[in-house]
Amino acid sequence: MESKLRIIAGEWRSRQLVFTDFPGLRPTPARIRETLFNWLQQDLIGSQCLDLFAGSGALGFEAASRGADSVVMVEKNANACRLIKQNTDKLSARQIKIISSDVFKFLAGDASPFNLVFLDPPFTKGLAQQSCHWLEDKGWLAAQAKIYVEVEKQLDLNDMPENWHCLKNKQAGQVAYYLFQRT
Repeated sequence: MESKLRIIAGEWRSRQLVFTDFPGLRPTPARIRETLFNWLQQDLIGSQCLDLFAGSGALGFEAASRGADSVVMVEKNANACRLIKQNTDKLSARQIKIISSDVFKFLAGDASPFNLVFLDPPFTKGLAQQSCHWLEDKGWLAAQAKIYVEVEKQLDLNDMPENWHCLKNKQAGQVAYYLFQRT
């Protein structure tokens, strides 16, 4: 079944994106995206973004709309990738690159550093902390990179990379979300 979400601000403000509902997909709600991008407003222009477990592409499209130079979206669901591609074409979003791959296969490849990462893995699968360590250990992060992590609120993020500092965090419904900075 197809659903829609709206880009909040930037070049594509109010444009609708189409995505397919599939098990585990939870597009970041508009209220949370608005808070996140308020936190990031000074960091978006010219940024190199990585959107892991991209799903609907909501976070990556919002970053591109607000001035990111490049956004790499990694998603293993073929239907989700097809719709991200359709949305990319509809918006003429040349700064967006879609990679159809398992996140850990992607992170095991040749790293290039990003200064902004969005990490919104499926809930209850234990993927968040492992993903964070792979980002840190395999060279995917620029020196002062910021990392957004969205998880189920009962998950305790006590095993994060030691050089990551939590700048902000909030909860909304069943979701906890955090903004970390690499130090």
